[in-house]
Amino acid sequence: MPRLAAASLAGTAIEFYDFFVYGTAAALILGPLFFPTFSPLAGTLAAFGTFGVGFVARPLGSVLFGHIGDRRGRRPVLVASLLLTGGATVAVGCVPTYDTIGVAAPVLLLVLRFLQGLGLGGEWGGAALLTAEHAPAERRALWSSFPQMGPALGFLLANGVVLALSATLSETQFAAWGWRVPFWAAGVLAVVGLWLRSSLTESPRFLELDDHARVPLAEVVRDHWRLVLLTAGALAVGYAIFYAVTTWSLAYATERLGVSRTVMLPCIMGAVLVKGSLTPLMALLGDRYGRRPLCLAGCAGAALWMFPMVALLATGQPLPMFVGFLGAMVAFITMFAVIAAYLPELYEPRVRCTGAAVGYNLGGVLGGALTPIVATALVERGGRVPWGVGAYLTGIALLSLGCFALLPETRPVPVTVAEPVTD
Repeated sequence: MPRLAAASLAGTAIEFYDFFVYGTAAALILGPLFFPTFSPLAGTLAAFGTFGVGFVARPLGSVLFGHIGDRRGRRPVLVASLLLTGGATVAVGCVPTYDTIGVAAPVLLLVLRFLQGLGLGGEWGGAALLTAEHAPAERRALWSSFPQMGPALGFLLANGVVLALSATLSETQFAAWGWRVPFWAAGVLAVVGLWLRSSLTESPRFLELDDHARVPLAEVVRDHWRLVLLTAGALAVGYAIFYAVTTWSLAYATERLGVSRTVMLPCIMGAVLVKGSLTPLMALLGDRYGRRPLCLAGCAGAALWMFPMVALLATGQPLPMFVGFLGAMVAFITMFAVIAAYLPELYEPRVRCTGAAVGYNLGGVLGGALTPIVATALVERGGRVPWGVGAYLTGIALLSLGCFALLPETRPVPVTVAEPVTD
């Protein structure tokens, strides 16, 4: 289990590095380079639009790779998704800007972002299931939390590279070529990820199946459509919180408040670092007290914290902003630390890879794709404190709270040994 968990963590971190480095670039630099004829606000919205395409592609990726995972096994999904996401990310770093090839530049950006999302749509399902189906039942949430730490590690790595480049390059150098370096680095990381995953064994639960679903998506739609919709709605708040903090707030603070990115990135990275560190602890609580109670607690905390978070962000001061981000990340990980165990347990094994991945990635469309766009538009209509954003995020938290309330508990019941019967 330690070797498997470490390989799942590393591979997931690499794929999320690819995904997050695009989000950071969209917030900081892609607008002027690929949409120069737009106003600054419209350019940012357009860049976030290409960012959102990755989320739209993720459910399609979960259908494609989920079919492979349910028919051929979980392990092939991990290799194919890593190759697709890594290749698309390297290619983003090679796309000429609008000044060089005109409208073809944003079109290429859009296509490559779509391929990124397609690959990542398969990654989570494969990594989460391979770990969860190997893990002992009484510690399933703990071992399954290792892939859930991957996004935090990938985010820190992506933003650490951008922060280092921002600190060492001039604005002109960063805009000319510096922003491309994090995308090129994805090629090296993909090779490392493939090497780590080369020794993984197939899920024993998959090998035990005698009857594999012929068309997994058809079974999911026919028999589990309500569960898919509930899981998507339940997970929307996690995506909304994460991308409000890591993507929208970065653009808002640097463009509207005049905070430098070398100040903003450490504030965000510090909160994400704490979130990643708390993941195993929250997962242990999920093994002890159940998955559903933690998810309900995280949603309630998010609903209560969104207005304070935007108020603290509007100060433009490092410490208050960090506190605001930290509270949001703690609410987020209280839910998402157990999700890699919870979602697979909700679906029967023959369609588990498709059902869990589709529900997970549809939540990304609802929460992750729309949040930076909606939040940016709401800010333009409000005052210095973006109360509209707080209301939007609170509404999503309440929606997710209702969906989690309708889902059942899945924590395995501890097996006890019966006392011998004596005459």
